[in-house]
This record gives sequence, C-alpha cells and structure tokens, in this order.
Amino acid sequence: MNPADDPRLRAVAAAHPHPLLFAALSGAHLYGFASRDSDFDLRGAHVLPLELVVGLLRGPETIERMAPEAGLDLDLVTHDVAKFVRLMARPNGYVLEQLFSPLVVATSPAHAELREIGRRCACRRHAAHYLGFAATQWGLFQKQSPPRIKPLLYVYRVLLTGIHLLRTGEVEANLSVLAAAARLPRVAELIARKESGAEHGVLAPEDLGLHAAEYLRLRRELTAAAAASPLPHEATAGPALHDFLLRVRLGRG
Repeated sequence: MNPADDPRLRAVAAAHPHPLLFAALSGAHLYGFASRDSDFDLRGAHVLPLELVVGLLRGPETIERMAPEAGLDLDLVTHDVAKFVRLMARPNGYVLEQLFSPLVVATSPAHAELREIGRRCACRRHAAHYLGFAATQWGLFQKQSPPRIKPLLYVYRVLLTGIHLLRTGEVEANLSVLAAAARLPRVAELIARKESGAEHGVLAPEDLGLHAAEYLRLRRELTAAAAASPLPHEATAGPALHDFLLRVRLGRG
C-alpha cells in the first residue's frame, strides 16, 4: 500500500489549523528505505489568512509537531507559502524534494501550479546545497560508534539526488531508483538490510574504507555534474514565484 494513502495521515492533514497547499511524505518513506519502525515525516505548505500576515498579530510561518498521533509516530513540519517559496528560490533542494514527492497526502490546484514553477528553480547552485548537506551527513555518520547503516544511506541519497538533479533537472529522491541507475549494488544491499527492520544495523569495520572512497568519488561526480550541467547558474522562477504568492495570498488563484 502507498503509505500516503494511510487514512490516519489524511486525518492529520485535514485537522491542520490552516488550509494546506499540499502535504506529502518525506524522510525514509520518500527515500525508499523505510522499515517497520520508521516514523512518518509529513512536510508541506500552509496558507495563512491575510489578516495574520499584514496585521500586528502574525500567524506562524512554520508549524511543527513531533509526537505520536492517531497511532502514528509523526514528525509534521509545514511552512507558510511565503516562506516555502522563499526557500525554493534560494535554492534549497530539500523543499523541492518535498514539493515533488510522489507520496502526496493532501493537494490542491495551487500545488500542481507550484510544481510547474518549481522546475524552473533547478539550477547549478543546487550543487552547493547537496555538497554541504552530504558533508553534514557524512560527519554524523563518522561520529557514530559502531557506524550504522541508516546515516550512511542518507549520505548516498543526498549525493545521488544532487547528481541526478544537476544532470537532468529532475528531482528524484528514491535511493533504490538512484542506486540502480548508478549501478551501486552495495547500496541496494544496505537498503535491504535497513528495510528488514534492522534500524540500528551496523557496518563491518572492513567496509568503512570502501564507503569512504565512494563518498569522495560521488562528491567529485557531483562537482563534475555541476560543471557540465545544462541547467542555468541561477533559478529563473523568481518572477513566477512572486506572482504565484500574490495570487494565493489574495485568493485569486
């Protein structure tokens, strides 16, 4: 079953205090390596009413909730549409992954329009986002003793998503798909171990050197993909995002 079809998730989205432009699953479910004990990372954008934007009493730009809810281990984060489109324009690959997540829990006509605009947010500057994100994840992986599979999968996911985006302009966050395309059978083996329920599965010490070499190789590949990318250096969606935000805020589209 598509995890986004879980009626408990849809009930959480329906109970959101502000209208949702969209809500979709991110995290391990989106990345293709969820196990039985993985939590549900629900991400999206909400729309504050005009009176909570222009008045003295401002509504929350970000709503977060991390708690068991409706029988789910839930991690909910939504941004007001203005903050969400600002993040899209920076550029920020993380919000693009949320926007293009196929695991949609709640949607709207504006969601479909924003996806079309989002294609024009992809640019060469995303290389810096993914290189920095990968370095952070690699640092977290190295700090753990013994080294665990889960954070290593996040390292591979970040690098391969970045390479794919820079080469094609398309957002693909599913590590199973990315690893198959990159012909990395060892990554597929790690995913299988993670999905089996071994959430805290560890790596053999003799494998660390191999993964360190792969990490450095994929960083070089991402840098090369940026240099050869057909994408523009900067996002070209700024005017469209501005127009979109005005229409959504004023209820005109």
